[in-house]
Amino acid sequence: MKTDNSKTRKPPPGLATGFELHGYRIDSIIGGGGFSIVYKATRLADEAPVVIKEYFSSKLMKRAGERELVPIRPEYELPMKRGIRRFFNEALALSGIKHPNIVQVNDVFRANNTVYMVMRYENGMDLKACIKRYNGSLSPRFMRKVFPDLLDGLGKMHQQNLLHLDIKPANILMRSGGRPLLLDFGAAHNLSEQGETQITRTLTRGFAPIEQHENQALGPWTDIYALGASMYACIAGAAPPVATTRVVEDTLSVRNRSLTKRYPESLLDGIEWSLSVQPGHRPRSTEELLDFFHRMDREAQEKRAKA
Repeated sequence: MKTDNSKTRKPPPGLATGFELHGYRIDSIIGGGGFSIVYKATRLADEAPVVIKEYFSSKLMKRAGERELVPIRPEYELPMKRGIRRFFNEALALSGIKHPNIVQVNDVFRANNTVYMVMRYENGMDLKACIKRYNGSLSPRFMRKVFPDLLDGLGKMHQQNLLHLDIKPANILMRSGGRPLLLDFGAAHNLSEQGETQITRTLTRGFAPIEQHENQALGPWTDIYALGASMYACIAGAAPPVATTRVVEDTLSVRNRSLTKRYPESLLDGIEWSLSVQPGHRPRSTEELLDFFHRMDREAQEKRAKA
């Protein structure tokens, strides 16, 4: 005998397959986190595949029926509205960034009492899957090709006063030809006028620096730590120790024998610098780290030429 639970069943958190809004049709849910739901969708005008990110703070919001989002409790209405406004403003800022290694935001709109960000759909494998496939140990050539491109794109974001705040291998898509693409701007945030900000968001253990754990001032150096942690994962096969552990006792080292035999000193130096526990000891900008890599590569080439 089946029991009818329709009166108590909660509505689905995401929009249903086939749902249409603002000229797009929802095809499936492909991801999400504490602040968003991510859909694969189709643009009705030309049947092109797209990715749509819906602002959905799971701590503040719930879906009333099939579409509209409402606060879970009356006192959550104000923080929900603040979150929606912040997401909208940041999505508009992201739509102005044009860079081959940053996912393109093509549309931003309001509907269902929330905000939606529409991005180009890209095929590929995320870097997390690449690391798993090769058990870390990605080649020096791979590292030299991928990470300068990512640093260049990240620098473009920082020039627009935006921080990513959730860089990790799962948010880096590897397209054909080894072309990286930085994804998932659900945690992105505008810098303050002073070039730094304080904000509490979700974070990924191992890839988030100490200032995100302790709600300290954030800046470009925060994203640089996360990118350094992603580089470390590529050569070691796992994320660095959690930053709160490293503050107490820092056991991180890129100087073990297997790594020094396989990777150039300049790369290991750059990773180690980026992963400095204290924010003030890291590169202050992506340009500073890129210049370091280029200078070290030139010196290594000159040394080989003299040998």
